[in-house]
This record gives sequence, structure tokens and C-alpha cells, in this order.
Amino acid sequence: MCAQIPAPPYKVLVVDDSAVVRQSMQAILDADPQLQVIGTASDPVHAADIIRKQVPDVITLDVEMPRMDGITFLRRLNAQHPVPVVMCSSLVNDQSETLLQALDAGAVDIVCKPQLGVREFLQDSCTMLCDTVKAAAVAKVGARRRPRVTQKLSADAVLPPPNHKSMARTTETVIAIGASTGGTEALRNFLEQLPPDCPPVIIVQHMPGGFTKAFAERLNGSCRITVKEAENGDSMLTGHALIAPGSLHTLLTRSGANYAVEVRDGPLVSRHRPSVDVLFRSVAQTAGKNAIGVIMTGMGDDGAKGMLEMREAGGRTLGQDEATCIVYGMPREAMKAGAVEKEYPLERLPQAVLTLAKNRS
Repeated sequence: MCAQIPAPPYKVLVVDDSAVVRQSMQAILDADPQLQVIGTASDPVHAADIIRKQVPDVITLDVEMPRMDGITFLRRLNAQHPVPVVMCSSLVNDQSETLLQALDAGAVDIVCKPQLGVREFLQDSCTMLCDTVKAAAVAKVGARRRPRVTQKLSADAVLPPPNHKSMARTTETVIAIGASTGGTEALRNFLEQLPPDCPPVIIVQHMPGGFTKAFAERLNGSCRITVKEAENGDSMLTGHALIAPGSLHTLLTRSGANYAVEVRDGPLVSRHRPSVDVLFRSVAQTAGKNAIGVIMTGMGDDGAKGMLEMREAGGRTLGQDEATCIVYGMPREAMKAGAVEKEYPLERLPQAVLTLAKNRS
């Protein structure tokens, strides 16, 4: 039986060893009428005492704290009383891998913690912080298990497959994907099923700047295709997936028969940067009927308008179904807008996309 989704205002517990960060977080979150900070704690032991008295709808959790680190606390919390957890980072580079491990351990998302107090914390960052916490509050915490995929053994079980990662052939078909809350796990499941000769893939995953490179590197190590963080001017190549850098918009461009990406700064679009709407619009304008769009788990409506433009330009459009979404927000809004042709469970999405790509070749 699914847990009942809480109603706003969502109760938030802030856990951080810095008093300045706790005060800043509380001021930012309490300023949003849909959020209510019910307590702050300087370490997980203190947090556990608060949870015994009142269970929050979502917890913001620091990584390094006295008495117990954040990931250990997260694992214990999930084993005893699962609560949606958002990991907070100061964006120190050497924390990137640790925070990705936190996502593997069950954290719903990652946010940037205020560095200098409320006044100095940019309004864009305040918006993304509050939106991330609200998305986590309604996330299905127990749904982060990777879907089972029935495997049929091939010669790969005896001999390793040839390395096709250096393949540089271009193709007319482009796959564009948008995801948010729960998307890191969904994307891993999707990309790990793609073969080395799949069409080029371009992805917007809502994630803070500084983490998309580490995220892409982890995916590159587990996938048969090449995965990297997009850089301005990168070519779109067969068997390659590019992930938009956090905090920057990424667009598809074309020169003759060759696709490439443009990475640029800009305002929040649909409350996000990078924005799925920006990516999908560029794909609609650049690739038209040669594009396949996929919208995955996430809160809000980013991507709905852009995907509709893709469909109106002749592209094919698919969505992740409600049952396999951590947060069924973005796919639902795209469905309501008439942008999605058909929804699929996460485990069937890759094959559905590959079938469409094959039929278009």
C-alpha cells in the first residue's frame, strides 16, 4: 500500500552543524507558505530526538557532522523510518562523489546550502532550494529500487564486447531526455540499457552546478555508451550521451548534417536552469521530425511546453508512467498538455525509444 502524500505546508527538519546555515535555511524555507520548519538540529543524534516527537515530511541533511555523518544517518533512517531526505552541499568539489553516494543510499535530491546568509543567497537559488524541498516532500521514498529487467545472456557472458566508445558516426535521429526529482536513478536505468550503436542522447537533469560532471562520469563507468557532461560545441555522436551542466542551459544546434550542443547562461526557465523546456524547444527547431523526446520523473511542469513543440514539429514523444515515477509531476503535466504520445514503465522506456529510432532510420 502506498503511503499517503502529505498536504502543504510540508513539515521540514533542517540538520546541519553550522548555526549560520541552520538559521539561513529556516528563514528561506519558512518564507515559502508551503513549507514549515518544525525544528533544526546540529547533528543526527539531535535530529533523531526531534523525529521521535514529530515526524517531518522532509529532512534537509548535511554531509559532514559531529557524532554521525549524514550518509550513515540516512541509511539508518531508511532502515527504520523512511523519510524523504534532501542532501545539502557547500559545493566543495571533493564532496561530489560523496553526495552521489548519498543518492544511491536513498536521498531524493541534492541542493546548495546558503553560504553567506539569506540576503547574499541569490533569489534564483532560494527558488530552486524551496522547489527541491517541496518535490522531496511528495516523493515516493520506497520507490527508488531499480526495476528488475529480465536478462538474456549473450556472448558477453564469456567474452567482453568490443569497445565502440570511440565511434564518431553521426546520425539524423536525436534522443532528448528531461528529468528532475528521482531522475538520477531513472537515467541510470535508462542509459544502462542502451547499446553502443544507439542514436546520440542529450539530457537535462535538474541538478546543482558542480555535480553533473561527477554524475556523468559515474554513468560512463556503468554504461555501454559514452556519457559525459556537455561542453559548448560538443558534437552529438552515435553511442554518446551528453548531460547538461548544472546551472547552465543546454541547446541542440546543427551545422549541415552534424548536430552539436550549445551551453549558455541565462535566467531560470520554468523555474530551472538548465531547463527541459529550453532543451526541447531547441530540439524541436533543430531536429524536428528526426527527434525523440522522453520526459521522466520530476515535480512541476518543466518540459511540458517544449515537448509539445517537439510533437508539433513531427518528433515522437514518450513519458515515464506514474507507477515508476518518484514524483509524477513533469510527465503528468506533459500528458495534460497533449505533449506525450504514450507512457511506459521505466524498464520498458529504452526499448520503446530504440524501436522508434529504428523505424525512423
